[in-house]
Parts: sequence; structure tokens; C-alpha cells
Amino acid sequence: MSKIEVKDLLEAGVHFGHLTRKWNPNKAPFIHMERNGIHIINLYKTVTKIEEAQQALHKIASSGRKILFVATKKQAKDIVSKKVSEVNMPYITERWPGGMLTNFVTIRKAVKKMAAIDRMKTDGTFNTLSKKERLQVERMRAKLEKNLGSISDMTRLPGALFIVDIRREHIAVREAQKLNIPIFAMVDTNADPRDVDFAIPANDDASKSIDKVLGFVTEAIAAGTSERKKERDEANAASSEGEVVPETAEATEKTEEIVAEATPKAVEKTTPAVAEEAVPAVEETETAEAEAAPAKEVVETPPAEDLSGKTVSDLKALAKEAGVSGYSKMKKAELIAALSA
Repeated sequence: MSKIEVKDLLEAGVHFGHLTRKWNPNKAPFIHMERNGIHIINLYKTVTKIEEAQQALHKIASSGRKILFVATKKQAKDIVSKKVSEVNMPYITERWPGGMLTNFVTIRKAVKKMAAIDRMKTDGTFNTLSKKERLQVERMRAKLEKNLGSISDMTRLPGALFIVDIRREHIAVREAQKLNIPIFAMVDTNADPRDVDFAIPANDDASKSIDKVLGFVTEAIAAGTSERKKERDEANAASSEGEVVPETAEATEKTEEIVAEATPKAVEKTTPAVAEEAVPAVEETETAEAEAAPAKEVVETPPAEDLSGKTVSDLKALAKEAGVSGYSKMKKAELIAALSA
């Protein structure tokens, strides 16, 4: 990772804060001085906080967890989407969907609906719909893509959040606090740094300042992901050469020791005669199960039913049987998408 220079931060305008009458008193330790009614941020403390955030983000990225970036303000949208997509991390640049973290299961259902529409296009079901229904599905797909397209690869809760302007994204901050997800944020002089775990004192209104800080942050994440990739490649190469066998033997021995220690004393008091009689019985049972296993018949799954030829009432009946919520208000295209998911 490149060294952070105070001069670079100064040129980017990271030191500019808000008007003195809008300041948050908890931000006082990070303020250097006041000039022309504006607070000036201490850039030496900014450098220290960026380095701390880099180390923490590097560890999270190297562990394989995702870091969700949140920036819905106009100045940060394009910068975040460009820089974060380079390191293959999820981001939110449109409206923050309420319950994005606390109700993550519902958000995943919306993402799966988007995937179901894509499957309809590939298997030809989409072409069987009427023109009006195709337009409705396309609009729904475009809306989902706009709001949730950048998090389609996020299959579980993120390992951390990086937020630009915590006053604007206060809902995201509260949700992360509720779930104990670590929060990294650019905190200006009008915000409370106690709300986040890693506060970077910086100007969160200027595009140059946001670009500079995000550059340092994404650099640390890229280093962490590359390190994890390198370790996985080395592990795969070692396993292909057969070097993992001793490690597996050691792990087996440790497992046996743990099982032996965890065995209740009552089992140890069992007489040898009973133990000897129990062994053949287990062997006979395993032999019987092994002989019975091939006798199982392979049940062929019936081919997927063409739903496009059914009426709306038939589709609603199927949706009722499948337990689809809100099926009574759905249209034909929505019912097909819900049943195909």
C-alpha cells in the first residue's frame, strides 16, 4: 500500500469542514483550527485514522468477507460505483432500501426475482408473454437492477460497512449497529464520530476529497483480496501435489483426542464383553444398509410445466398451493416469475 502524504490530502481539500455553527462538539479532538467561520480538520489525525482503517479493511478482505459501500449523495455516486466495482465489492448508490441488513432475507427474495426474470429470457418463457406483460416485466427488472443490481452477488450479510456522510445514511448506521457490523465512515465536522467504529475525519462533501480517501481504502481492500487469492492458489497447488495428507492426519488425531475427552465416564464403565458384542451388531447393520442402498430406485423429476399457457386463475391456484404471499394482487407475469423462482 502506498504511503499517505498530508500534502496530497491538503490538495484534495480533505481539511475543509462545515461552518462553525453547524459543528458537533464530539468532533472537537479532530479539529485543528477555525478560519473564516469554517472549521479546519487536523490532517495528521486523518492520516492516522486512514491507516487504522486500511489495516482493519485489509484483514476483513483477506478473510473473504464482503464490504458494503454506502454513498447516495450526488457527489459520491459515480466515484463509489467506479472505484468499488474495480475491487469487486457491493455498493449502494441509490436510495437505501429500508431493512437492507435487518431484513436481509426479503432483500434476497427481490434479488432472486431478478434472477428468475433472467431465466425466463433464456428458456423462452419471456417470449410467450403478451407485449404488455413483457413491458411490465422489463420495467420491474430495470427497477430491481437500479436499486439492487450492485448487491446481487452478496449472498450473506457483509463483514463491514463503509459510509460516506453518516448523517445522510443514518438508517444504514442504525441497522449496522443493531447487528454489530463494524462501520467505517468519512465523518465531517457536523457528525458524531462515536456512532461508527472507524471514523475518518475528512470532508465528505467535495468529490476530490471522497475520491482521494476512497482511493486509499480500495487499495487496502485490493491488497487483502489478492492476498487471499494467492493463499487459495497455494493451498490448491499443495493439495494437488499431495502435501495436505500430513495435515489431514494431524487433524484426525486431534479430532480423536477431542472425542475421547468428551466421552462421558458412564461409557468408560461399560464392560469389555458388552463392547465386543456391540461391534458385530453395528457391522451387520452397516452391511445390511450397504446391501439395501443399490435397491433404491432413481425417481426422475418431471419436466417443468409451461406456465405461460395457463390462465390467471389457474396460476393463482398454483401460487396458493405453493404458499406465495400476495398472489391475489399479482398479474400474470408476476405470478409466472414467482412460481418459476
